[in-house]
Amino acid sequence: MRGDEVSADRERRPTTAAFREVTDGAGRVYRTGETDRDLLGHSRGLMVYLPWVAMMAISVSEYAYGSAEDTLAGAHHWTQSDTFWILSVWVFFQAGIAFPAGWLRERGILTARKAMFLGAALCLIGFVALAHLDTMFLALCGFGVLGGLGSGLVYATCINMVGKWFPERRGARTGWVNGGFAYGAVPFIFLFNYAFDTGNYARVLDLIGVYVLLVVCVCAWFFKDPPKNWWPAGVAPPPSSRLPSRNPPAVRQFTPEEAIRSGMLPLIWVTVVLTAGVSIFGISFQVDFAREVGFGPLVAASSMGVMSVVNGVGRAAVGWLSDLWGRKPTLVFVIVVLGLAQFGVIWAGTLHSQWLFLFFAFLSGFGGGAFYPLFAALTPDYFGENYNATNYGLVYSGKLVSGLFGGGLGSMVVGAWGYHGAYALAGGTSMVAAACALLLHQPGRTRLRDVTPDPQPTSREES
Repeated sequence: MRGDEVSADRERRPTTAAFREVTDGAGRVYRTGETDRDLLGHSRGLMVYLPWVAMMAISVSEYAYGSAEDTLAGAHHWTQSDTFWILSVWVFFQAGIAFPAGWLRERGILTARKAMFLGAALCLIGFVALAHLDTMFLALCGFGVLGGLGSGLVYATCINMVGKWFPERRGARTGWVNGGFAYGAVPFIFLFNYAFDTGNYARVLDLIGVYVLLVVCVCAWFFKDPPKNWWPAGVAPPPSSRLPSRNPPAVRQFTPEEAIRSGMLPLIWVTVVLTAGVSIFGISFQVDFAREVGFGPLVAASSMGVMSVVNGVGRAAVGWLSDLWGRKPTLVFVIVVLGLAQFGVIWAGTLHSQWLFLFFAFLSGFGGGAFYPLFAALTPDYFGENYNATNYGLVYSGKLVSGLFGGGLGSMVVGAWGYHGAYALAGGTSMVAAACALLLHQPGRTRLRDVTPDPQPTSREES
């Protein structure tokens, strides 16, 4: 470690503690000896709960938006296509900021705390713009661009934070935090369906913006990254630990350029594009399809509420499950469920069965969110932790393309083919994504010899 890095590390720790850097036979480095309390002054559990709360706060921007579209269109005299494109632009920038934010964080230019503060302020601007700007282009810039950037900064920072602090239990913890991004919107889904109209929409949106600002800023105050290569004290580094063998650590630390050249990061990116597009399509059109079929507002709101709750709970569940089954088998299973759910929604609409519709909304919600924490955990599994903010930023950027064909282009398909044709296309797209996921494998793993600890590990101590 360079002198300036040691100095910076010493400044951010409330106490000093001895540490040693152990290099295994594959060249992986593990910084051991320091406890979470040495580095934070408290349990690292706070680095799960705070990102989780912040993710719940920003979830209203995406998962409740579909329930507010009709009121926004009537209040601002927009078309349905206008409101869909605003959400599509929001998704584009929410996903697109992940890579540059990760690049800035890994170079020390943007700390986790500053990223959260900036994100909270931009989210507030987004809601104010949505409330007070009648011109569609200005609202698109305010909520779609600035609000999307703000939510993306918060999202990317929270996901990377929990992965850094829990490298030995990444799947379950990442899934838990990621789940907040879905079910945190449930109260607002019902608010927008029952108590949101052209008479109060501006006041409601202003208050939501302030709520997001305050919650995210309070959480951000305690955010802090661990040192690079940190491994929790008292937990043996892999492979001698009890980590499931189905999820072996990356063979080495891949830079973004190396991850791209491996061929696996581009394949993961394509899988994200296809899968997230189907998920965003469901979020954007499920309430409208329910209304067109003839279901009442309670079923429409409940279907979206069910989708959001299961979307979030499913993220936590599959994160835990992937620690046992392995990331890839779990990912393929989730994507297939998502595809089957799209065909199920068509069937339920044809039969005009409300309970069947809610059931497939349940499945769609599960599949449409559960893949996100799997990709978040699979990225460091394949490419290591040291460049994960940038590597995962590249992976997550696939969602920016998804936002275009899942929302905006999805509305064009609905107009041309109707809801049945659009849902059939979404189901087929999901099956293609599952086929792509089957081709994934850890770069270099087949060429890796058995990993054993270095007989003479590098050790350093601080006093």
